[in-house]
Amino acid sequence: MLAPIRRRTPRLVAAVTACLGLLALGSPAIAADKPTFQMPFTCGERWLGSTRASHSPSSLSVDWNRDAYDQGKMVVASASGVVTSVVDLGGSSYGLYVVIDHANGWTSLHAHLSRSFVVVGQRVDQGQVVALVGTSGGSTGPHLHYEQRLDRTDQHAFFDKVRFVYNSWLTSRNCVDVPLVGDWNGDALSEVGTFRRRATGGTFRARMPDGTITRTLLGKATDEPLVGDWNGDGTTDRGVWSRTTRTFTLVQSSGKRTSFVFGQSTDTPLAGDWNGDGRDDVGVFRPSNATFYFRNAAGGYRARQFGSVSSLPVVGDWDGDGSFEPGVYDPATTTFKLRRDGTAQTVRLGTKTSRPVVGYWNAGTTSDLGVWNGATATFVKRHTPTRTTTIRFGKPR
Repeated sequence: MLAPIRRRTPRLVAAVTACLGLLALGSPAIAADKPTFQMPFTCGERWLGSTRASHSPSSLSVDWNRDAYDQGKMVVASASGVVTSVVDLGGSSYGLYVVIDHANGWTSLHAHLSRSFVVVGQRVDQGQVVALVGTSGGSTGPHLHYEQRLDRTDQHAFFDKVRFVYNSWLTSRNCVDVPLVGDWNGDALSEVGTFRRRATGGTFRARMPDGTITRTLLGKATDEPLVGDWNGDGTTDRGVWSRTTRTFTLVQSSGKRTSFVFGQSTDTPLAGDWNGDGRDDVGVFRPSNATFYFRNAAGGYRARQFGSVSSLPVVGDWDGDGSFEPGVYDPATTTFKLRRDGTAQTVRLGTKTSRPVVGYWNAGTTSDLGVWNGATATFVKRHTPTRTTTIRFGKPR
């Protein structure tokens, strides 16, 4: 039975560290297929990661605490993957816990949660909010119980490729880039960009056609970014969506800001021109029922089922009629599936670590496909079935 503690005094930390000193010896080489795990907390946050010889199920587990106000703090994915378990054991053991599969036998476990924002089968991105810290199960106080596992066996934790020293404070470097595409200057062609999760908040970084980079601060590091032409002036604007409050905040180039609540906390936010009026509206993709919900300016919506729980959603004008339709991407098969004229068109592109993007790479009315490989921070733009171009932008993971 798990029996984590809330906090430890410096004397107790020193004693436990001495007891477990052997854990820090003999740092083995990191397996080539091991994910680059980051801390399960927002960029820049500083947490104490402790353990003890009697820690269940292994002294390699980590109990994370920061201060007396840990209850409700956000827990983020330490690496990208697929959710395999969302289980609530009530007042025993792990309580409410989430397991994420990172491939090649590697998983991470997050326990004693107060709330979960994911469903089984859902793909999550590194840095994405997945839960809130709590004290459920066999816990004596709010904290996050965390494990890195290989083939279901706990391993010594690594963060940012560095072997963790148990019973020490560590600052999160989970400061990843999220790929974006937009028409930043109104020339009817799309350019690349990213949303960087920084300790000071979210930063939109747009690469202009001449190679210069513009930066726009908006939202929190834990927000989900989206871009669209909110006022129909031909230039892409910025927006964010808070998973915890389900609130969209959209900012036009004039500075006008609009906020409203839409969707559920497990959703993925989207933006597109759903009715062909030249202005983008927002929507969400709901993994639990594989359904797109397209919101209109009046607050109503229409639903369209497409894809599966593990799909990464995209939207675009696949036939050039001015209205956006659903699409999904499956990294496992590197396949786009696009809903077009009542049928599904498939396109292969990318690798198993790619994330999908959609833009207008050519002078035309039909949306074009692309991907971003986080390992190399490389965008691949698909201009035609036989021609692609690449551009490196963003921070590799």
